[in-house]
Amino acid sequence: MLLINEEISIPDSEIELSGIRAQGPGGQNVNKVSSAIHLRFDINASSLPDLLKARLLQLNDQRITKDGVIVIKAQHRSQEKSKDDALNRLQELIVAANTVSKPRRATKPTRSSQMKRLDGKNTRGQIKAMRGKVSD
Repeated sequence: MLLINEEISIPDSEIELSGIRAQGPGGQNVNKVSSAIHLRFDINASSLPDLLKARLLQLNDQRITKDGVIVIKAQHRSQEKSKDDALNRLQELIVAANTVSKPRRATKPTRSSQMKRLDGKNTRGQIKAMRGKVSD
């Protein structure tokens, strides 16, 4: 059971974990041992609340396929470490989709900040104007 928060948890039956061979250097061990983990989680078939499902599907994340399946690949030297990493990344993704960001309130710049900006532009313009050729 993967615990997201007090109200939301995901049963192990909804998460598909499979061992695959890791890529990259590592000698003979890489060719023999399946230490990397492929995690697959189907958003639509899950027991998550409908609002959270919709937020997850709206995320612009390359780990989410067009069919609504989250695919996470974790690769460490041990399979247990890879499994923990994959589950943690799934948990972080769901927590990020569950948090609602506060809407931004538009504000105007203060009068003093506007004046500072214009003074700086004026000063810079004067410096550039002094770069011209000197005439006798």
